Amino acid sequence: MSSKCQPCGPGRSVVELTIAIHYVFNAPMDKILWDAGQHAYAHKILTGRRSLFHTIKQKNGLSGFTSRYESEYDPFGAGHGCNSLSAGLGMAVARDINGRKNRIVTVISNWTTMAGQVYEAMGHAGFLDSNMVVILNDSCHSLLPKADGRPKMSVSAFSSAVSKIQSSKGFRRFREAAKGLAKWFGKGMHEFAAKIDEYARGMIGPHGATLFEELGLYYIGPIDGHNIDDLICVLKEVSTLDSTGPVLVHVITGTENDTGGNMRSEITPNDEGPPNSSHDLLKFLETGLSRTYNDCFVEALTAEAENDKRIVVVHGGMGMDRSLRLFKSSFPDRFFDLGIAEQHAVTFSAGLACGGLKPFCIIPSTFLQRAYDQIVEDVDMQKIPVRFAITNAGLVGSEGPTNSGPFDITFMSCLPNMIVMSPSNEDELIDMVATAAMVEDRPICFRYPRGAVVGTSGTFTYGNPLQIGKGEILVEGKEIAFLGYGEVVQRCLIAQSLLSNFGIQATVANARFCKPLDIDLIRTLCQQHSFLITVEEGTVGGFGSHVSQFISLDGLLDGRIKWRPIVLPDRYIEHASLAEQFDLAGLTAHHIAATALTLLGRHRDALLLMK
Repeated sequence: MSSKCQPCGPGRSVVELTIAIHYVFNAPMDKILWDAGQHAYAHKILTGRRSLFHTIKQKNGLSGFTSRYESEYDPFGAGHGCNSLSAGLGMAVARDINGRKNRIVTVISNWTTMAGQVYEAMGHAGFLDSNMVVILNDSCHSLLPKADGRPKMSVSAFSSAVSKIQSSKGFRRFREAAKGLAKWFGKGMHEFAAKIDEYARGMIGPHGATLFEELGLYYIGPIDGHNIDDLICVLKEVSTLDSTGPVLVHVITGTENDTGGNMRSEITPNDEGPPNSSHDLLKFLETGLSRTYNDCFVEALTAEAENDKRIVVVHGGMGMDRSLRLFKSSFPDRFFDLGIAEQHAVTFSAGLACGGLKPFCIIPSTFLQRAYDQIVEDVDMQKIPVRFAITNAGLVGSEGPTNSGPFDITFMSCLPNMIVMSPSNEDELIDMVATAAMVEDRPICFRYPRGAVVGTSGTFTYGNPLQIGKGEILVEGKEIAFLGYGEVVQRCLIAQSLLSNFGIQATVANARFCKPLDIDLIRTLCQQHSFLITVEEGTVGGFGSHVSQFISLDGLLDGRIKWRPIVLPDRYIEHASLAEQFDLAGLTAHHIAATALTLLGRHRDALLLMK
């Protein structure tokens, strides 16, 4: 994976833990669930997929996440984090109802503990008192480091010995017997004994250990996650079927960082420190790295923030793109990284806006799905001016459907107060940052893809605010018109060039806005052409649906115009290279041009073009 510039540090950090889990538990009868796909790499190797591991994240190869379709050893898909405990609890309850005796093991991480769902699941597990093992893989990484610079948690010989005692069957039986005896003496004695037990465990355990106890999980730890003997000893004890309810085993593992980058990095630069100015960033990007849309976005946002002290950044999602370090280093007091607490990130942004600031809420499309209720209730319904920068929009190549973002056009454009836009290149992205900063009476969002830019300027310029709801015609032709939304406009331009080889002069228009639509532009295209093709890297119900709704109500479809949409197919596109995914989805320039040829009745030419 390192040779392919893929992050493998998270997987390497849990090798010993994975070996110990598979040594003690009997998968696939025992169910082993992982929250993060990157932590399951050693699990994949140990469960019959070693010979295929070189195909990971490639077309028709192994998924980068656990997958129920891939192996019986993957009982649940590792998607956006914090789902394994909820799913595992459901499996535990189903096991008990069906009278089975298999064991349930869920592995969660630091990232997981940033999300509320995990605490909801813990509280429910404690209430139901179902037997299951929860392993907290603590990589000592914190999004919110202590200002006093306290050292990271370590595992001493004493804590290791105490953990073995805590996990032993005899100690747990003695503890349960003591609880029963205290109850026999009455409520007062039982409450007093419980307080003594909590105090004693708080004295010998690390900070925060009693939180899990309060939620109803029996806490054991911390344990050295690289000491296989200690891991096996503790896991063997907690694996007994007569364990008393849910158990949380706190395992300390090494750092997840390596030369492959962090958990969800979009580029994999060298190890030199992050740039601390716009000039340094440009110099940094000229060292051979592909310049990404994220680079352009952060560059433009940093420039806006230098002139507007009310601009702040709220980042949600797993991992942080290196580009964002420019803003973080420039304005540390105006940058908030909230990890996978996306729901909190959206409502927190709404609060910042109500306090007079200009929050840019940066969340990848796939993770924004988790916070949709907050977008509706806490932002759009109240017309609060939160500015959503939706990264990794559309297809994302090797990360597959788990991390792709095909739905945001649809679920954002149906909201009554939301302004929805998407740039066709880096220059428009910079302009949309300025546009978003200008809007203060309602929420606004813009999406952009993962990967390298295809813009025209090549140098940074300050953005110019766009007129809301106005697109543009890029190339004028006749008979057939392409109306593109977002980066796919570039493929429309290539399709126009391909059609010119067949003697067809097509029009290409850049919509820029999905909501509000440029109705004057759409009327012009419909009145001057026989065919209108809308193109977007999104699902049914998005930009094309809004266009068809307008031209239907406006009576334009009653005339000579014929409308055809090109959208992503109604299925999930599995992991492959981005070019291969576009081909599978029918979204290449050749597919777009072939659609036009077919509409014009030139079926033979369309077939020739696709050969």
